[in-house]
Amino acid sequence: MRHDYYSYTKEQLLKQPKIHLLCYETDQDVFRHMAQEMVEAICKNEAQGKNTVFICPVGPVGQYPYFTEEVNRRRLDLKNVWFLNMDEYLTDAKEWIDPSHPLSFRGFMEREVYNKIDKDLVMPKEQRIFPDPHDTEHMMQVIEELGGVDICFGGIGLNGHIAFNEADTSKSPEEFRALRTRVLPVSRETQAANAIGDFNGALEDMPNYCVSIGMAEILKAKKIRLGCFRSWHRAVVRRAAYGEPSGDFPVTLLQEHSDITISFTEFVAQL
Repeated sequence: MRHDYYSYTKEQLLKQPKIHLLCYETDQDVFRHMAQEMVEAICKNEAQGKNTVFICPVGPVGQYPYFTEEVNRRRLDLKNVWFLNMDEYLTDAKEWIDPSHPLSFRGFMEREVYNKIDKDLVMPKEQRIFPDPHDTEHMMQVIEELGGVDICFGGIGLNGHIAFNEADTSKSPEEFRALRTRVLPVSRETQAANAIGDFNGALEDMPNYCVSIGMAEILKAKKIRLGCFRSWHRAVVRRAAYGEPSGDFPVTLLQEHSDITISFTEFVAQL
């Protein structure tokens, strides 16, 4: 069965989507906008004496150089900011892969985000949180203690996954939305896509497991902001915006969120 939305022109794509869409000229425009929204949220909350809580991805990552540069330029103190990362790869023994591993999200955040921010501005280590394979309830506990999440940032995988919430048709939409942080196998299609994008195609050395926040944590966010810029995002964005809600393509389960935006490039908009 063919789906008409995969052949939608840019004009058709933007006409009546089920998720708010924003089209930018380049991927750098998408990244700059994401960084700007991060900084604006921090400044607004700081002025009101509130904490700022973000769910953060390692993919996309192009927003981080703009963010760290702006933090340093503005002398923006992050002492009241929490970064809750979405996920991390695991070894076959279900332990975090070592931060020195080229695929480690913890290693990336340390090198490319926290170490790039002036030491007197960066948030304490206790406020840089990753899902823990040995304490999967911890992430939701942190979110509830902090009063929710301001913005969840992320991307969308080839099979519609958000974080590592892979496609699963065995659960109803309601059951899928209720899923929390857990240890999961990484699907073969996600391994292949990530091997091509992040690991020079070394599919046989890709991790087989991960720990990931669930849709329940993502749905705790007041705002959800997703960025898409790869060639295969052409189909992903169209199904996200026009497909039926289903665990077979998890991002569609966010269509009912009150404040979600997918930002993408002209490259993605044009077929």
